[in-house]
Formats: sequence, structure tokens, C-alpha cells
Amino acid sequence: MRESGILMPVSSLPGPYGIGCFGKKAEKFVDFLAAAGQKIWQILPLSPTGYGDSPYQSCSAFAGNPYFIDLDALKAEGLLTAAQLKAEPWGKDPLNVDYGTLYTSRYKILRAAYAAWRRQCAGQHGCAHYYPDAYYAFTLENEGWLEDYALYMALKTANGMKSWTQWPREYRKREPQALESFKAENEEEIGFWKFLQYEFSIQWKKLKAYANANNVQILGDIPIYVSADSVDAWVGGPLFELDADGGFARVAGCPPDYFSAEGQLWGNPLYDWDEMKKDGFGWWRERMDHTLEMFDGVRIDHFRAIESYWSVASDETTAKNGKWVKGPGMDFVNAVKAGHEDKLIIAEDLGDITDEVRALVEESGFPGMRIFQFGFLDGSDSIHMPHNYIRNSIAYSGTHDNNTLFGFLWESTEDVRRRMLDYCGFPGGDWGGATPLLLRSIFASVSELAIIPVQDFLMYGSDTRLNTPGVAEGNWSYRVTKEQLLGADCGFFRSLNNIYKR
Repeated sequence: MRESGILMPVSSLPGPYGIGCFGKKAEKFVDFLAAAGQKIWQILPLSPTGYGDSPYQSCSAFAGNPYFIDLDALKAEGLLTAAQLKAEPWGKDPLNVDYGTLYTSRYKILRAAYAAWRRQCAGQHGCAHYYPDAYYAFTLENEGWLEDYALYMALKTANGMKSWTQWPREYRKREPQALESFKAENEEEIGFWKFLQYEFSIQWKKLKAYANANNVQILGDIPIYVSADSVDAWVGGPLFELDADGGFARVAGCPPDYFSAEGQLWGNPLYDWDEMKKDGFGWWRERMDHTLEMFDGVRIDHFRAIESYWSVASDETTAKNGKWVKGPGMDFVNAVKAGHEDKLIIAEDLGDITDEVRALVEESGFPGMRIFQFGFLDGSDSIHMPHNYIRNSIAYSGTHDNNTLFGFLWESTEDVRRRMLDYCGFPGGDWGGATPLLLRSIFASVSELAIIPVQDFLMYGSDTRLNTPGVAEGNWSYRVTKEQLLGADCGFFRSLNNIYKR
């Protein structure tokens, strides 16, 4: 079935509390998608953000980001007051997330909500240790990851938010007696982190149900790696290339490419694929099961690493001197695909792509990605030019890592710009108005799904770019306003869907 959709991080939604969340504004965005004839809402990872505020550097592969909890919903539950919400600063610019301010204000408010919830629970049954049945059910259903995550976050809090590799030895090494003693002394703190995941889950399920009821499917995103400072690395040490103290000799990255002449030194620990294979990639299967319970489909980030991954010595300062190392290939694909054959799973096959990677993507059956901007860089007959797209692919104007389409057109060299404009049949004159023609080429392609970042849907410039790879700061902060969405030309995109049967 031919469809179209919009790429829009939850963080970019409008709202009064510094960052997008799961509340009424998210439901209004679903209404916007439906009104524009869009059947897919693609989001970025919902996991807690880490280094550089990136959702791809999370402290957990399973937990949800507490920032996305709707504070107005907590107020409706009687856990917060309007005065409490008004008293906190949420950032001065509605078009950008102020992560520094947010970190202080959000957790202060969430701790107040947790304290009120505990009082509310105790008051209902006159027992300080009473919890609702729904909460018990949630903790039991998610016990495998939730217990470790809540303990990890409580320990992190007790240790000044330092990386687990800098904790006292007994915690770093997970000595049972020390951990049991810590649990007994920090029951409320551990409970706080469980409560946040409980509220996250309730609100997310409600939003997803609303989207599905309005004929909108939600497409998630699964980062290929976890952060070095993560509960996954702390608990699952043998599954990663880590020594007993969390140190590593090699880290993840990617070689020099379109985005960076130095390559990208991500610094994530690499997987010990031989160890993972011993139980049939059990950790990854659990991760995929968890992800596809949350979403209607998923994009696997940096899929090419499943064929070969870029390994860089940990003492390098750039990624230039790394090397390719063979990945797990189809053994991995078959493991994560099992039981999910009816779900849309996208292979992000971008970067340094070889014949071996292409063969793996084809054998997997997963649709790959085609990026319109990449089609015109060097004048070759690129697979990213719409006439070369294949049916089993996802057509994008750009991704979260690209400039906006108009920004790309503006900042390109004259020959690249000329190739794009000629390709799309631009008649001449002010090419500032060429974006609709560029988008039309994407919708006309044979790809079964066309996805447009919200900035391209709004036809905005490079000042709204979400992320610049290789740049550590100033990313992931872009937001839209309600007024900007109301001003979008939804009729144009509905007409494209009608013309090209999407």
C-alpha cells in the first residue's frame, strides 16, 4: 500500500513546559496528520537523552524519557497544581528546547508529583505501602529491565550522576550484598524512577491508541548502540566489549563521509557479537519485542553495522583511523525478525554502503532508505535519485541528520542546485519557491512510503535543522508552534497523495 507520513520528534511538539510531550498537543498533531492525509508519524527514539542531549546516547535501551510525561495529565490526576507548574522556568524560547533549564525544572516537578502520588496511594487504603493494581501489573510485566533501570538511576543519583564506571567498587562490580543494602536504604528513590516509567507507559499507550483510532500508525526508531554510561552496559557487561571496570579498547563510530571529513566518533561500546549469538541474540530479541509492543513499526538505526561495523581504538580523537569488522549478518536479522514478520522494519542503509551491505538488506527483506538530497551531490546516476527508487524502499527528502530541503538547496553549490532544479522541471526564476516541485518528485516515486520531516512539510530553511552530525552541541532542540502547524499547506500534500495514490 502506497502511503506518506511526517518525521516529527515528540520533543519538537508545541506545548508550555519546555519540550513536546504526550498530552493534548500530541493528539492535536495526530489530528493535523489525519487532516493532511498522512498515515505515518515517524518519531525519534523515546529513550532518555544522554550526551549532547542526543536520543541516540541513552542510559537505557528500554526506558522512556521522563521529559515526555504530560504534566497537565499529572495535574488532572491531582498530583500537581497550576501554581507549581507556573512557578518553574521552562525556557524562554518556544522554538527551542532549553535542556539545561529542563533538567532542573522537570525533575523537581516530577519528584513533587511522585510525593503526591505516594500520599494519594497511602490515603486510599490507609497503608503506606499500598500501590494500585495497574502499577503492580506494570512492574511485573516489565520486571526484566525495570528493576535494573530504577536501581541504576537511584545509584546514579546517589553518586552525583557520575558514570557507573566512577562509582565505588562494590556498586561498579554489582556486589549482591552492597546492592541489597542500597535497595533497602533507598526504596523511595528507586520507587521514584519506577513511577516515572509507569506514568510514561500509561500516557504513551493512550497517545498511540488515539493515533491508531485516527488511522495514523507510529513508526519508532531503535538506536543501534547504547551509551557507555548506561544500565545496559552496567548490567550486561559480557555482551559488550567491556572489561570488568567498564573500560574498553575499541568504540563505535563511522568513517569520514558526507557529514564529516573526520568521521564520527560516537564512543559507544561495541557489542561482543560472539557472546550475543550464544543465546540467539536474546538481549536484542527482548529489545525488539519491547520496541514493537510500543510502535507499529521501527527503523533500525545504522543497519549497515550488522554487516560490518566501524571499530575505532578508544584513545583516538577522531574516527578516521578505524577499521571495518564483520558483524553478525543474517543470524541477527533472523533473530530480531522472528515473530514480527507482519511489522514494518526499516533498515537504515546509509553511509559507506558496499555490495555486501546491499546484499544483506535485500536478503533481510527490510525496506532500505532513499534520501532525495543525496541524489544530486556528484552528478552520478545515484540510487537516491527518484527514478532509481525501488518499491521496497522508504523515500525521504532528508532525515533528522540532514539539512532541511530548502536549506540544502540554498547552501548547495550551483551545480548541485542546478541538477536538482532541472530534475524537478523548475521553469526558472526565483528558486526559493522550488520546494513543492522537489517534494512532488519524492511523492511520485515508486517507493511504497514517502516520509517528509516536518520542517520540509512546512518548507522551512536551515535555521530549523534538528541535528548536525559531528557537532556535539546545539542539536535536538528544534520545536514547532501551534500557529506554524495551522499555517501549513495541508491541501498541497493531500493533492500529492491523491495524484500519486498514496
